[in-house]
Amino acid sequence: MLNAVETIDCQISDAAMDELIGTKGSPRTVREAQFLAHRETIEGLASDLFDGTGAVRGSVVRIFTKHILK
Repeated sequence: MLNAVETIDCQISDAAMDELIGTKGSPRTVREAQFLAHRETIEGLASDLFDGTGAVRGSVVRIFTKHILK
């Protein structure tokens, strides 16, 4: 994710990814494809978390199931 010209690292947990796409127990081998298919949504969540928490420079934005709106 980018904040102006600065790259912000973000991560999404396996459980959060499953919750987001409506599956359960997806194998790690498909995670990259799932991320790419839902990248816009994931980066939107990360951006909202970054903006809402006033993240410290160099920190990692982490998305968990509690961040996935149902």
